[in-house]
Amino acid sequence: DRVLVRIKDLTAEKADEEVWVRGRIHTSRAKGKQCFLVLRQQQFNIQALVAVGQHASKQMVKFAANITKESIVDVEGVVRKAHQKIGGCTQQDVELHVQRIYVISSAEPRLPLQLDDAVRPEVEGEEDGRATVNQDTRLDNRIIDLRTSTSQAIFCLQSGICQLFRETLIRKGFVEIQTPKIISAASEGGANVFTVSYFKTSAYLAQSPQLYKQMCICADFEKVFCVGPVFRAEDSNTHRHLTEFVGLDIEMAFNYHYHEVVDEIADTLVQIFKGLQERFQTEIQTVSKQFPCEPFKFLEPTLRLEYREGVAMLREAGVEMGDEEDLSTPNEKLLGRLVKEKYDTDFYILDKYPLAVRPFYTMPDPANPKTSNSYDMFMRGEEILSGAQRIHDPQLLTERAKHHGIDLEKIKAYIDSFRFGAPPHAGGGIGLERVTMLYLGLHNVRQTSMFPRDPKRLTP
Repeated sequence: DRVLVRIKDLTAEKADEEVWVRGRIHTSRAKGKQCFLVLRQQQFNIQALVAVGQHASKQMVKFAANITKESIVDVEGVVRKAHQKIGGCTQQDVELHVQRIYVISSAEPRLPLQLDDAVRPEVEGEEDGRATVNQDTRLDNRIIDLRTSTSQAIFCLQSGICQLFRETLIRKGFVEIQTPKIISAASEGGANVFTVSYFKTSAYLAQSPQLYKQMCICADFEKVFCVGPVFRAEDSNTHRHLTEFVGLDIEMAFNYHYHEVVDEIADTLVQIFKGLQERFQTEIQTVSKQFPCEPFKFLEPTLRLEYREGVAMLREAGVEMGDEEDLSTPNEKLLGRLVKEKYDTDFYILDKYPLAVRPFYTMPDPANPKTSNSYDMFMRGEEILSGAQRIHDPQLLTERAKHHGIDLEKIKAYIDSFRFGAPPHAGGGIGLERVTMLYLGLHNVRQTSMFPRDPKRLTP
């Protein structure tokens, strides 16, 4: 008749209560007539004591000591206050005195990696010669690596980003839409697409839901968002690129100026950052134990700089670049550091990009033919969103496509979408894994992709 209790709920308030807990054997250590177990559930763990006495025989102590690590067990016992804080456990003030233990699922004795090694900070391992686990070993054995307290915290927080994204936009009057991922032509007229066999013809995996977001705006939905996979066939083996990632996409009609949309997107991200601070401190602190990082800083309202201002800051720092030259990755990171020093924020907007470095569908700035109504948003000096006011006039869109040398036949369906009356609109796409990585100050986007796909990895 006992109720199953979560380890995170086992506190001093439950002292002397009889409980039933299900968890994994994280470690076991036999000492004479006693066996000390550490039971784990997700990010939380507790010390459990099996000792010879009224409820446990010598055979039971021996049985407990021989249960293999990572086996799933049911434990019945009494919560007792610890005489001193128990280091290495999240529940430091109590321990579980075991009366019965049942093996629910036994793990093989040889593990491909040790969880204690997988959560050890790399610097600490290097200093004392203890093992750390490299990235390929983690990803090859992802099912084990995902059990670590760090991975559990990362993906709980990532789930929170999605939840806060939805909550915020629905509160703002947006409608969530679902868009096709199998499409008849390359999303943006480009070559970096995956081709798939589609009955007697070929199709492509969508690089972006942009066309469908814009079609919904043309269909008078006014404000839409979607959460779904995005595919990029780029042979890019960097710390921040994947061939499949989760896109958080927004599109919105505006009344007077595209900054209405910029402000709405920026506020959405700020609400996400605030929500993470309020709801996920345990997860943030768990990750920072293995990957120490300064807390993420942002301003309200969000800092917005024009591209020319960013270029001027880089030139002052000794970077040589032209007015219409795009930002390289090193210059992005340097600008992020300069902005942090000057404005004390990890999150900012760069507005009014040169028209020459933006896609054909980007609206030119009516006040300056060399610039555009486009913007990027940055976290810790790395781009997390690229967006723009879209050209909603089919004639101007055709002219800009010709200027870029794009085959008009390939984008006919896109241009035709605007022939029946389209409101001025703008939007952008955010990479979920990249936001998670940069918020937590991690080094590689593969740490924040549950089962990452890149040019060299298609499994597990």
